[in-house]
Amino acid sequence: MVNLNDLGPAYGSVKNKKRIGRGNGSGHGTTSGRGSKGQLSRSGGRSKTRLGFEGGQMPLHRRLPHIKGFKNTRKAEFNIINLSQLERFDEGFTVDLDALIKLGMIMDKDNKVKILGNGSLTKKLTVKANCFSKSAIEKIEKAGGKAEAI
Repeated sequence: MVNLNDLGPAYGSVKNKKRIGRGNGSGHGTTSGRGSKGQLSRSGGRSKTRLGFEGGQMPLHRRLPHIKGFKNTRKAEFNIINLSQLERFDEGFTVDLDALIKLGMIMDKDNKVKILGNGSLTKKLTVKANCFSKSAIEKIEKAGGKAEAI
């Protein structure tokens, strides 16, 4: 039968604290496990050096080249589609964001779509996009289609 006074931690689970600086007989005397000499052996050794300090050597963050300029986080990014790419659609088709995604012509759904006038268009299409170049609008209308800005 187990009594309350018999309960205790499992054998080997509790260890004594390492008592440093209690004489050479303890095995942790003299330098108290800090080695000999130098900044790290002194009182407050590590806490007196700042983050990134490499003992007077030029630190890594200063050895690396500077990154020039900045990244504009509000820059409008577009999915670019050329008129030559719209040739794959059938006559009278309405080309919109969903149709372009379905064919895999647009990778980033969050960005706006801009139609550029590269190439030629021979089919009558209704094209819906966020932006058009002037030459793209002219060529779409010349082919008998419509360019609608969303």
